[in-house]
Amino acid sequence: MGWEFSNLIQVRYFISYSLSPFEQKAFPSYFTKGILNLLHRTQDSILQVTPPFIGFYFLYTWGTQEFEKSKRKKPTDFEEEK
Repeated sequence: MGWEFSNLIQVRYFISYSLSPFEQKAFPSYFTKGILNLLHRTQDSILQVTPPFIGFYFLYTWGTQEFEKSKRKKPTDFEEEK
């Protein structure tokens, strides 16, 4: 019939490409370009990421302090009971 095992089904308008695992490089230029690229990307985005984190940190600490204050009893409410 002319059919090979890998070509048992024909699918129209679907193209797939693959490489053999023996032809691929697992970590191509990971140590030479990867670490420098990571530092470069971090340096580029630090000014966009840091201010919201600082703002949310101050908002969280302020909210926690206010919550702890609101849990305390006010001594002026209990002066009449003495």
